[in-house]
Amino acid sequence: MTENLILHEYSQSGNCYKIRLTAAHVGTPLERREYDIIKGETRTPDFLRNVNANGRIPVLQIGDRFLPESNAACVYLAHGTDLIPTERFDHADMLRWMSFEQYSHEPNIATLRFWLAFVGEDKLSEAQRDMLPAKRKAGEDALAVMDEHLSANDWFAAGRFTLADIALLAYTHVAGEGGFDLGRYPSVFRWVGRVQSLSGHVAIKA
Repeated sequence: MTENLILHEYSQSGNCYKIRLTAAHVGTPLERREYDIIKGETRTPDFLRNVNANGRIPVLQIGDRFLPESNAACVYLAHGTDLIPTERFDHADMLRWMSFEQYSHEPNIATLRFWLAFVGEDKLSEAQRDMLPAKRKAGEDALAVMDEHLSANDWFAAGRFTLADIALLAYTHVAGEGGFDLGRYPSVFRWVGRVQSLSGHVAIKA
């Protein structure tokens, strides 16, 4: 890649971490620009006008073009590498798990982590507090699905490490910050260790 790549991020975000981890595994350097989402720095007129009109991060800037959405940015960075299977079913299966992460996993596990570890339960709205039990149940259900799959497989797709593993690792490995006990999911716990032991791995706080 010859373009200058800039990651607009909040470094503690798992969605931003996915992109950094993908870049690390493919050996692509990223310039990083930090925003404090607690202070609303992604909702300023300048950010909305020049980076992402949706007011969200991460955004991968590629030269003068901007690519929001973490999984899209990961696909861009991993294009043409072993992180993306080329066999038809394996490719679709990778996308299946990445969709599962965005629709069943991240809205529950990531949300509870953010609310409890970064906002604080005492600062949640009444509506948010009312949602805590349902979010926890849905997050536990997602971890159970992962654990069942990993009880018979080392990886999520193609029999090897792919973007599906990167997408699911991001918030799973810090799920304890949202009150989830990975000890209840031994296959998930072992998989986290496998991913973290791979050459090229970087920690979320790196």
